Amino acid sequence: MLHRISIVLLRACAVCAVCAVSAWGTAAVAAQPGEPRFELDVERVVGSDGGKVYQITSSGTVAATPTVVWRILTDYNHLADYLPNMKSARVVSRNGDRVIVEQLGIARFLYFSRDIRLVVQVHERAPNRIDISMIDGDMKAYRASWELSPLAGAAGTKVVYNATIEPKFDVPGIIGLSVVRKDIARMMAAVFLRLDRQE
Repeated sequence: MLHRISIVLLRACAVCAVCAVSAWGTAAVAAQPGEPRFELDVERVVGSDGGKVYQITSSGTVAATPTVVWRILTDYNHLADYLPNMKSARVVSRNGDRVIVEQLGIARFLYFSRDIRLVVQVHERAPNRIDISMIDGDMKAYRASWELSPLAGAAGTKVVYNATIEPKFDVPGIIGLSVVRKDIARMMAAVFLRLDRQE
């Protein structure tokens, strides 16, 4: 789902919208007028092998019902229709509630870019949770989840996204954190906008 969520999604394909996110901690992302708002927190920590690990948490509400949100998020073959920097996504196989998905995208850093390929296993825990884990690809680590809950006393859905990603390639210090945050903000803005459209 990603991330970069997807990345899974996504994103693992790091993905840019104008955002008002503080250097540290959670902040509301500024959407265009009429677009859904969401909270986003991106933190960089040192992994067990000394690498840079990014922990991402994002949440927001959309007008669509949980059933509609579920249908959109599990329509893996159409993720590239609305996720920035995702070139393609396709279901490789399905076995009950477990789905193998291949995602091809591009990660951009300043003036450079590189292709990203991920093969992930998606565990669908209907009707309210989707867990994603990397099987193979251009990341050291990639785990993500979507959680859905109906809004009390109102139509709509609260959507929560959590992810942990560790790139194979080097992402320099604070500049890297800023780039990752902007890319994830862009991805989440696209996801929430798509969910809010409901079609």
